Amino acid sequence: MTLADSVEDGSNPIVGSFWKGVDHPSLCPNDRVPEIAFAGRSNSGKSSTLNRIAGSTRLARVGKSPGRTQMINLFNSPEGVRLVDLPGYGYARVARTRQEEWFKSINQYLTTRSNLAGVVLTMDIRRPLLVQDLHLIRWAAESSLPVLALLNKSDKLGRGRALAQKAGVEQALSTLVSVEVELFSASKAIGVDRARCWVRERVKGVQELANKLDESPQDTRRGQ
Repeated sequence: MTLADSVEDGSNPIVGSFWKGVDHPSLCPNDRVPEIAFAGRSNSGKSSTLNRIAGSTRLARVGKSPGRTQMINLFNSPEGVRLVDLPGYGYARVARTRQEEWFKSINQYLTTRSNLAGVVLTMDIRRPLLVQDLHLIRWAAESSLPVLALLNKSDKLGRGRALAQKAGVEQALSTLVSVEVELFSASKAIGVDRARCWVRERVKGVQELANKLDESPQDTRRGQ
């Protein structure tokens, strides 16, 4: 199956394998492989979301307590995309200085990584759009970087409440055309097909643009 075909079939996992973890964005590889970053608060289910999209329960490290992802973890896929699990932010049990280091590392990755083709932002549907979530979303919008905002743990709410939460988030972000909002559940596989299609669409756009133009890595970042 070609990548173009798989865009129409979100049932296929975006299979990946762990490549390496780095503790600073400057240590990421110097290449032009499109990257999709997974970001979110430490208790939002970010790593579980990445695992579900990749069709694996063990790709990204998941623990019983939040804050397990402490490095920038890189996962390569034969589909020509690199999935990037960023450190979770906002975990209260981690020392404030460590939290600040993590968020600084996240900011540096997002602002300097020319390969970045999109961000999957995981939020707990019961507590969406917290301060750091909004900081990331607004920065991405200003940079014309596509964001898929996944309202995770939607199975914890009834259908009506979940849809109401989604509508509220969409209204709050209605002026930001680069942001899409979807209901999601890593544990119950809600919204997984759409999330996989979104990732593939971002990568397909970058690859098509790169095929048309002999562009710099800085230019590929905005390809859609």
